[in-house]
This record gives sequence, C-alpha cells and structure tokens, in this order.
Amino acid sequence: MLRDGLTDTGRRQLLRGMAALPLLSAVGAGSALAASPVRIVSLGGALTEVVYLLGAQGQLVGTDTTSLFPEAALKTAKVGYMRQLSAEGLLSLQPDAVVGTTEAGPPVVLDQVRSAGVRVELVKADHTWDEVQRKVATVGRVVGREREAQALQADLDAQWTAVQKLVAASTRRPRAIFILSHSGSPMVAGTGTAADALIRFAGATNAITQFAGYRPLTAEAMASAAPDVLLNSTQGIEALGGETAFWQRPELALTPAFRRKALVAMEASHLLGFGPRLPAAVRELHARMQAITA
Repeated sequence: MLRDGLTDTGRRQLLRGMAALPLLSAVGAGSALAASPVRIVSLGGALTEVVYLLGAQGQLVGTDTTSLFPEAALKTAKVGYMRQLSAEGLLSLQPDAVVGTTEAGPPVVLDQVRSAGVRVELVKADHTWDEVQRKVATVGRVVGREREAQALQADLDAQWTAVQKLVAASTRRPRAIFILSHSGSPMVAGTGTAADALIRFAGATNAITQFAGYRPLTAEAMASAAPDVLLNSTQGIEALGGETAFWQRPELALTPAFRRKALVAMEASHLLGFGPRLPAAVRELHARMQAITA
C-alpha cells in the first residue's frame, strides 16, 4: 500500500535507515561505541523527572509534551504527546532507547521504532507505588545508573512510608470528585483512574464509583455524588476561565463543596504524574483537603 509515495517495504527501510544514522559515523570505533552513553527519549513526565534525579540528563535527547518538570525539561526536543507519537519524530532524534509507560502509543508506532532497531522499554501503568518503583528501576537500568536508582528508591520509599502514616492518622475521609477539564467538555474521574488512586492515597473517598474511567460532568451525577471537595489541575482551572468561572458552572451549585467553595487545584504533572514527587503530592493534597473540609 502506498503512503506518501512509499510502499510499506520502503517505509520500513526508511525507518531503519533513520535509526542507523548514529551508527554510520561510528564504523570502526569498536569499543568506543560500546562505551558511549545510551541516548534516550523519555515518554512521560515522571520518567523524565527520574532521568534528572539520576543525573542522566546529558543522555536525554528528547521528551514528550507531558515532561514539564524540572524547568530544564521544557527546553528539550519534543516528540509530541505520549499517546499520539510518530515513528519519524522519535527516530529523527537518533535514540538508542525509548522509555515510556504502557499508556504510550499508538502501539503501531512503537512497533515501527522497535523494527528500526531502537530499544523500547515500557513500564506498566497501574497507579500504584509499585509503578513509581518500576519507573525508577527502569530508567536506572537503561541509563546505566542502577546504583543511583537504588539509592533514590530507598529515599522515596522512606518518604512514602512517612506520608502513609500521616494519612492513616486522620479520621476524616472527605468525599472528593476529580474534574478533568484540560480541553473539551469537563469530565469526572471514576474508578481505575490515576485521580481515583490519588484520592484514596490522600485519605479521601472518590464520590464517583458507578463507572470506570472518565465520563462527562452532569448535574445529576454531581447532585447524587454529593462531594465535600472538588479537585482539578491548575491547567484545568485555567482552561475553564479561572476559579471564578469554575464556580459559576450550574451543576456545581448542587454540591456540598459549592457551599464551602471547596476546591483544590494542583499542577497536573505533580498531581497525577505518579513519579518521584508522588509522596509530596499526596502530602499536599491530604493537607489541603483536610483544611478545606474542616
């Protein structure tokens, strides 16, 4: 089948050729090539954060658009949104390895990248603390800094244990709803989402349990869920026109949260990234929900 004037065979040959470019200049280099640091593309803000924490940013040749932290990550070459990648965009950066989560894709694109000889490492995304541990271990292995990764994980595990004890000591469990409003019509987070896991980690109850995933925000759903507090990202609030405009939405007037104007908004990658900042995000979310619903 022809696409852009290329047969499927020709397209595969082109992708392989793009991936082989860095090898051409290394012909005859022998052991020098083997010792070269692995060039990586990171797909996911949490994975990018780990790269920087391990001091391996010199090996980072590209990131996706969710990689917003640290600030230096904003200056890296971007390959687009992690769920809407292109093989050409990834291979143009001549990486040795691409590191992402199972949420990255489309799968056909990652298959094309593998076919071009590039190592693809995908971490299972299941919104658990184990996911964070897998991200740290995977990045450490790929960039050749496993000892540093083990030290980082030990520190993060200590932080996680401390914040779990803090949350467990609280007796109040407010009912919360996370509203996703980055683009398009606002939706609420049901079970099986990163937001659902975060709500539970922070010592609250997700008021939406009737469905999994995200569904449109409706007056009926808000009234029956009766949330004590509403959660959003700062980017989502900005997309709705600011906090004043947010509270003018008529469906919110039917909730206990409206009477208190109980809203907690945090930066999206910090709130839902499930990376090394997760203990800090849970600690902040817990403290703010407890204070605003007291």
